[in-house]
Amino acid sequence: MTAKREEAYRGTVLVVDDEKDIRESLRMVLEYEGYRVREAASGDAALSEARRSSPDAILLDIKMPEMDGLEVLGSLRERGYEMPVIIVTGHGDISTAVEATRKGAFDFFEKPLQRERVLLSLGNALEHYRLQQESAVLRGQPDELIGTSTALRSLRETISKAAPANATVLIVGESGTGKELVAKALHRQSTRSHRPWVQVNCAAIPEELIESELFGHEKGSFTGAVRKQLGKFVAADSGTIFLDEIGDMSARTQAKVLRVLQGGEVEPVGAQQVIEVDVRVIAATNRELEKEISEGRFREDLFYRLNVIPIRTPPLREHPEDISELVEYFVRRYATINNCRAKEFSDDALEHLRSLPWKGNVRELKNILERALILSSAATITRDELLRGVEGGPPDLGSVVASAKTLKEFREGAERVFLIGQLKRHDWNVTQTARSIATPRSNLYKKMEQYGIQREPAPDEA
Repeated sequence: MTAKREEAYRGTVLVVDDEKDIRESLRMVLEYEGYRVREAASGDAALSEARRSSPDAILLDIKMPEMDGLEVLGSLRERGYEMPVIIVTGHGDISTAVEATRKGAFDFFEKPLQRERVLLSLGNALEHYRLQQESAVLRGQPDELIGTSTALRSLRETISKAAPANATVLIVGESGTGKELVAKALHRQSTRSHRPWVQVNCAAIPEELIESELFGHEKGSFTGAVRKQLGKFVAADSGTIFLDEIGDMSARTQAKVLRVLQGGEVEPVGAQQVIEVDVRVIAATNRELEKEISEGRFREDLFYRLNVIPIRTPPLREHPEDISELVEYFVRRYATINNCRAKEFSDDALEHLRSLPWKGNVRELKNILERALILSSAATITRDELLRGVEGGPPDLGSVVASAKTLKEFREGAERVFLIGQLKRHDWNVTQTARSIATPRSNLYKKMEQYGIQREPAPDEA
């Protein structure tokens, strides 16, 4: 037997093929080159092994009984696995292999396998994946919680203590205070950081679809269920699921989430059997859940299951000393994004910003800064310029007509004006507004996010 090459460990490769001889051939080649090898003889076994060992790359046969390579690839991606997949195909499967690359496979090659081709492709795949991961980390750095105040230092300390645990976390705080950033930081600093991260906005999914989205469904289980669908909890298996705006979840869905937390069991819609999952749950809400419980809208037992580690994100008005640092950071960021020159903010402008009530918190500050960069012609933005309108007042249809250059711009501008007017008419109550304009609440939330609509401070609060 050829001796194994003495060199550094290169990574773990999962070899998936129903032919034992091919698996053994690939094992010999790969182990000699310094790879650790795992094997699977079927699609189901491959998914189980991917969950157990989290390989760095997968060599995947197309033709296998019961579940073929395309189905395995699709299931891996649905579950959030991003490692490179290289397709192994027979001569008659080239068109299928090409389709697999369109669906995200890194490469494909034909049997009989050529040793050098396999090693070259695998090496390229791992290097490409490594660069992607490094790029993702760099892109993720701007999402760090910015600030050196006591409030932000305390928040970061709480995150560092809570992250390594598997206990559920409930993040509470006003809209725009960075609850999503906290959730991502918890996952990034956890032992599950290399496992799937799945995020769900419970308020943005129609009530009739949220069970299917979270828990999956069987083909034919309801009208429109034309194929089997894995739910978000299954996709997050071995990783973390972030349930944003959990206070908007229906009572029926709350009961099923409680079941997952109690026993790690997911029941897809229309299924006869449950699926066991290992998922860390992080939830967030801007509602007062104790009040929701007292008024019968939220389950008390679910609240206690979620609230094992409570984390509160402080509103911006509680740490105005961070505004200067936030301004400096976001000005650089938005100048790059919008291809414009970075501007300075005078001392009196910064003092004015620190004095505002910030009902929209950091999200509101970001909007003001981006607008100032684009609309102001001055190199230094002063307090007077902010007061003259860079902060932005309520839009009107006349300004939309005057500024729109295309039908699309006019339509979107007019829709934004209409939505802001209706939200103000109903004192910014999203549920009442959605009902009055005959649109699903989830659609209104999406429109508000699309157009950057948030509640503005009252004149006497500015």
